[in-house]
Amino acid sequence: MSSWLRAAREDPAGLPDDGYAALLGADGDELEELCALADTVRRRTVGDDLTVVVNRNLDPGLVTKPDHLDALVDEAWSLGATEVCLQGPLPDEAGPDAAVELVGRITARAPLHVHAFRPAEVEAAAVRRGSSPEAFLTAARAAGLGSVPGTAARILDDRIRALLSGGTDIPAARWTELVRTAHRVGLRSTATIVYGHVETPAQQVAHLRALAAIQDETHGFTELIAMPLVDVPPGVDARGATPRETRALHAVARLLLTGRIDHVQAAWPKLDRDTVSAVLRGGADDLGGLLLDGTLDPGAGPEAGRVLAVADVHDLAAALGRPVRQRTTLYGEVAPERVTVA
Repeated sequence: MSSWLRAAREDPAGLPDDGYAALLGADGDELEELCALADTVRRRTVGDDLTVVVNRNLDPGLVTKPDHLDALVDEAWSLGATEVCLQGPLPDEAGPDAAVELVGRITARAPLHVHAFRPAEVEAAAVRRGSSPEAFLTAARAAGLGSVPGTAARILDDRIRALLSGGTDIPAARWTELVRTAHRVGLRSTATIVYGHVETPAQQVAHLRALAAIQDETHGFTELIAMPLVDVPPGVDARGATPRETRALHAVARLLLTGRIDHVQAAWPKLDRDTVSAVLRGGADDLGGLLLDGTLDPGAGPEAGRVLAVADVHDLAAALGRPVRQRTTLYGEVAPERVTVA
């Protein structure tokens, strides 16, 4: 372990796979050293700002309730949101171009960044309209789509994906191709990994390598989001992610992806507060979104009821001794009149 830590200090992104796999097992003083190194790399890469975006989730099913959709978009804008997220299937009764129309209605209503359509949903929307995924994404971008979630990546290993999804996940190669397609038409995306179930350290490293390879080709990923498996599927003997594993994975991801993906997010809806603070001290720099619920329909979208208060952001930042910066989806600066967090 000590030799791998020395090598990582000299070249954070230059270790072989077995070196990173070994670091994923760090504990005790060696874990503290690993996390301190990752935090040094974080500071050198993106500085000390603790970043956050003001956003809310919306249910794609709202495409069949246009008046209610308009009201929720208006509310999101009035609450200071700069982004809305759409994840989930479209209703069966929606029209062939419903996904494009949904994006267009939102962006015509308010100048919000629309972050929408996981890879499997891109494929489904393309099938619905009878076009290629590239043609769908091009049309959605023209309607105002700003970026796509690189979620449902799980672990990019077909055996694991089939086990976790009951065989319903798209193949890893298809997930990869759909993300590349989004990047190719000019859309950025997040990158994700879901851990703490049946995967091995070597498979975690292989997943991060796969993301790095996509980034080398497309430069389309904005950040990495590492999420522990929370809802364990029936019949899956998941080990559960410990705080130690969570800290080590975030730190290793920061090292391995150095020079490729600048931002590492602490997935606060999936982690307890102490663990969020720990990963922010160990390589992570971003808190993701506030996930505003609003009052018109607090259940509108996934993660309903999980709101990050502005006071919590400032408390976390104060404990870390770092400044808060409200960001756009693509990590740009928010117009001064729209800043509600800093």
